[in-house]
Amino acid sequence: MATVSIRKNDEVEVISGKDKGRRGRVVNVLPKKNRIMVEAVARATRHTRPTKARMQGGLVQKEQFIDLSNVQVVCKACGKPTRIGHRTEDGVKVRICRRCEGEV
Repeated sequence: MATVSIRKNDEVEVISGKDKGRRGRVVNVLPKKNRIMVEAVARATRHTRPTKARMQGGLVQKEQFIDLSNVQVVCKACGKPTRIGHRTEDGVKVRICRRCEGEV
């Protein structure tokens, strides 16, 4: 199992699959399964029954997990999807953009 460089609340862009080109915020990361959930990406329609908690039944849009290899982090400095590098600054390990060397 490799370490995951993508964290919750990072902005990512989908680089392959049916949602290619879409950007969104990371909602959940499952590092052991190499899966990631991105807000408003890879949505599926689920049929739900009325319950006591939810009186209204019907169709519900729900985000699905996608593979970690299908997304790249968007750099805050240059605004482009990039791979992540690491650098140690003042004894602290920081994530950097491979394109512009800016902090991610």
